Amino acid sequence: MQRRKLTGIGRNVVKKITGREEAGMDEREYYERLAAAYLRGRAGRIGQSSTEEEEPKLYPFKRGHRELPRVRKVLGFLHAVQPESLLDVGSGRGVFLFPFLEEFPETETVSIDVLPRRVEFLQDVNRGGITRLRAVQADLCGQPFPDGSFDVVTALEVLEHIPDVESAVRAAVRMARRYVVVTVPSKPDDNPEHIHLLTKERLTELFEAAGCRRLHFDGVPGHLFVAAPLGKEG
Repeated sequence: MQRRKLTGIGRNVVKKITGREEAGMDEREYYERLAAAYLRGRAGRIGQSSTEEEEPKLYPFKRGHRELPRVRKVLGFLHAVQPESLLDVGSGRGVFLFPFLEEFPETETVSIDVLPRRVEFLQDVNRGGITRLRAVQADLCGQPFPDGSFDVVTALEVLEHIPDVESAVRAAVRMARRYVVVTVPSKPDDNPEHIHLLTKERLTELFEAAGCRRLHFDGVPGHLFVAAPLGKEG
């Protein structure tokens, strides 16, 4: 996909948030349509003159996140399977979600996160005009949607955070019709929130217990990628 430098509304978005003129932003590229939607939705929620929050940041909308090897790997896989609907678990600041929304403009997308501020952030994007994105505060382990609700469920850099990882994998498998896609760190790190090191063997055990008998593994720098096919795909 060809990158675009900020033009029109994009320049205004940058200036509004950073106070910097366009000339100082030549090397920074953004998903300007998503960023503009966020600003519109946020303004409608808190009011143009509100001081209840810090100034909004454009960093989550940087196009450079698409170049992360783990994000490229997942997007490449999804281009091959062309989902009509997707549930993204633990979307956070949108490192994967925003490139996905840009590259899959027809896919109905739901994001869940346990943190209210992350959900509100994405709800602002929805309120600002990206109506095919819906954000819900929910815990994956509680299986917040019925069986087979989505073509694909993505849980990217998520499972290593969840104490009851068995329930999390089981819920993801039940909510997906075609695939569950996961990435996890491939080696120990110093992040205190990473409570599991999920090896290929451990992931195989978890997905087999959830009913998946054929898994596709691949490695990207520092991470492990797995796609679990379901139903006819399996």
